[in-house]
Amino acid sequence: MRKVYLDNAATSYPKAPGVSAAVCDYIDNIGSNVGRGTYQSSYSAGEIVYETRELLCELLKFDNPLNVVFTMNITQSLNTLLKGFLKSGDHVILSSMEHNAVMRPISNLHSLGVEYDRVLCNIRGELNPTDIEKFIKPNTKLILMTHASNVCGTILPIYEVGEICKKHNLHFILDSAQTAGVIDVDFNKLNLSALAFTGHKGLLGPQGIGGFVIKNELVNQISPFIEGGTGSLSESELQPEYMPDKFESGTLNLPGIYGLNASLKYVKSTGIDTIHKIEMELTNRFLEGIMNVDVIRNVGLNNTEGRTSVISLDFKDIDNSEVAFILDREFGIMTRVGLHCSPSAHKTLNTFPKGTLRFSFGHFNTPEEVDYTIDSIVKVLNRITCHLTRAWHYYSN
Repeated sequence: MRKVYLDNAATSYPKAPGVSAAVCDYIDNIGSNVGRGTYQSSYSAGEIVYETRELLCELLKFDNPLNVVFTMNITQSLNTLLKGFLKSGDHVILSSMEHNAVMRPISNLHSLGVEYDRVLCNIRGELNPTDIEKFIKPNTKLILMTHASNVCGTILPIYEVGEICKKHNLHFILDSAQTAGVIDVDFNKLNLSALAFTGHKGLLGPQGIGGFVIKNELVNQISPFIEGGTGSLSESELQPEYMPDKFESGTLNLPGIYGLNASLKYVKSTGIDTIHKIEMELTNRFLEGIMNVDVIRNVGLNNTEGRTSVISLDFKDIDNSEVAFILDREFGIMTRVGLHCSPSAHKTLNTFPKGTLRFSFGHFNTPEEVDYTIDSIVKVLNRITCHLTRAWHYYSN
């Protein structure tokens, strides 16, 4: 059976060329830790780590490599930023499209006295930025927002949000899980205070490596989420205050950083515009192919404007899970069905608690795979509809 991978919103596959070789090179030929040894292999690893910080700065239009912090994933990054910054009595504004990587730490902080408001998006996942100012209060400290929905792909108006933050002197943190490496991001033009990223999605690197970039202004207002050995100031039992050591306790995921280094070089050489163009062509082809199927509701936007290559479908009077199961078992098409760790978004899109069947394309997918997927969906629906018709006739007689 052929295999068609359409779950790139969860993690990209295949990874960028050179990623596995870079990971193996570190494990097989380097192996040393960073900041712990006074020998050449340790210095060599340190150079790759710093170069990776520089590559991320170049990608995100950020100007300080020392303020690029590595974590194990974007969830840890968001927890570090939120729990290190917000205090009881503070107020934060979110969109209703946020992932549980935001909503769960916010809900925990709410139990400790942090206030929050959710700005409601419409049924297509679109946010009206003018609605945000209605929620700003004297104790509002932060607006945190996803760049694009992991459920339906709708892009939020983050440039307008950044202007609102600048006008009201608020910090702005961006969750770029679905966009880094796919959509151009300019840290300074967005008036960001911090941006959280993950390496294993649009950046095409391995799992287990993520991080955040952060302005000095916010660094001084955030307490470390984890404290411990940094290889620096070893004479002191207090956490270093300088960057990036303040937030990088313990051994870094060096195999992951080596892999991310290779994937960032691939993204740079290929070009974000090229990657985005290919993904949008695939998205448009898929949308046009399923648009006229009566039992399918496309959740979100019906065209490629203002969206990523993440598409959610809801099958009327048919179990989405059954469609996903047959697509996988009989056609080799890998998708993701359910609530996608985003109940707030699904409530906004009117797909809670049923969820949706999500198709997320990467630029390594092909037009032929898109056509095969559309054809397979139609075959599955015809079979299920036929079975339902037979069952209805049986029980009605």
